[in-house]
Amino acid sequence: MSNAAADMNPYLKGIFAPVREEVTADNLPVIGEIPRDLYGAYFRNGPNPMSPPKGMHHWFDGDGMVHGVWFESGKARYANRYVRTPDFEAEIEGVDFMPGIFSQARETPGRRTVYKDTANTDLVFHDGRLLALWYISGQPVSVDASTLETIGVEDFGGALPRNVSAHSKVDPETGELVFFDYALYEPKMWVGIASKERKLTHYQEIALPGPRLPHDMGMTENYVVLHDLPVVFAEAAIRNRMWQIHVADQPTRFGVVPRKGGEPKWFEFPSCYIYHVINCWEDGDDVVMAACKMVPNGIAPDPSAYGVYAPMVQVLALRAKPFIWRMNMRTGRGKEEQIDDRLSEFPVINNAWAGKRSRFSYHVVMDDHAEQRYPALLKYVLSTGDAIRHEFPKGVFGSEPAFAPREGAVAEDDGYVITFVTDAATGASEALVIDARNFSKPPLARVKLPQRVPAGFHGVWAPGSEIRTA
Repeated sequence: MSNAAADMNPYLKGIFAPVREEVTADNLPVIGEIPRDLYGAYFRNGPNPMSPPKGMHHWFDGDGMVHGVWFESGKARYANRYVRTPDFEAEIEGVDFMPGIFSQARETPGRRTVYKDTANTDLVFHDGRLLALWYISGQPVSVDASTLETIGVEDFGGALPRNVSAHSKVDPETGELVFFDYALYEPKMWVGIASKERKLTHYQEIALPGPRLPHDMGMTENYVVLHDLPVVFAEAAIRNRMWQIHVADQPTRFGVVPRKGGEPKWFEFPSCYIYHVINCWEDGDDVVMAACKMVPNGIAPDPSAYGVYAPMVQVLALRAKPFIWRMNMRTGRGKEEQIDDRLSEFPVINNAWAGKRSRFSYHVVMDDHAEQRYPALLKYVLSTGDAIRHEFPKGVFGSEPAFAPREGAVAEDDGYVITFVTDAATGASEALVIDARNFSKPPLARVKLPQRVPAGFHGVWAPGSEIRTA
């Protein structure tokens, strides 16, 4: 690919441009004051190619890099590290690495993925460690939550039969990791549970009508909610379309599966795609799922600006609105309800409420732009659709936030919302500490970071008392 064509890829420049230096910095400068009852760390994963791409490059192809800020006693420190997956290490050694999304996928004996496994999408905090996870369902990679050094592939004592997808969940009551997996070429999905000590305790195969490309799942006290969405894998769709086809005449189905094993109960709804679940819970006979439902983005990127990357830009211009689905396990009936008309995505909650009825969620606001930029956050009241907006300064764009409970907090929103922001003009990045109960007010603290944090994907909060130090 010519340099001119590569220069048209917006996800390799500006706020998305990779940083390749791994940095550690203590006693970060702060504007304002870090609350002394904020103890723990905010981490965020994202794609960050370690070397300039040689061919067509999709944003999702970049090597995983985790950025973290640790808070304790009113002070903060920062570090960033690559997630050293087996494919990352193989590339360093000069081994022919696996293809990216714009390349022809290939199945290789002994491998569990058909694309390069980057672990660049999601982070889950489980058993005192981070698990870096990948959207196309790859090998989970354990990361030290005190240093961000890679520990290695997590296979639950050698018992993991396949892969683990991004957006697996941790039950705050039992400490269990509830995860799912899917196959690109086979009509199958899998559900598994690992104990809080990282032992595989349940694994189940689920039959589907055909191969699917789900992105997320739901979890309640007794159930897992799987997504059978009208987006399917097809060879003809690989190039320039992110290998996704929307099948308009195929309904959306949610499969409610007992966590301890059993046949799924399927509920059909109008055709749609869902990237991210807000939360799920049980309400009598109903299993309830709140999520961000994709809507048409109306984006037609200018080919003169984006060249061959215009189709990728169009697909990545996420637009979604919050909805709630109710699925009655006794009658088999379902109900879909939109709770607000504002565009938002990348929702997070206080993770102590995961799997049970929660009142609040925190979302990024989508900028009216072809590229993924987030100029503000919203705090939702899920029962009413009311929301409070936290605005970033003009030209400053944020990341998926995380909710950090105040030490000793009991109420769901008694704590702080943490996010990374970057000034597009200067490249300066900060970590913001926002009072969740005074959400529209300026941040309590703006922590100056020693380097730019590229725009990326998902984050998580880790309570300081639960982080393993060895």
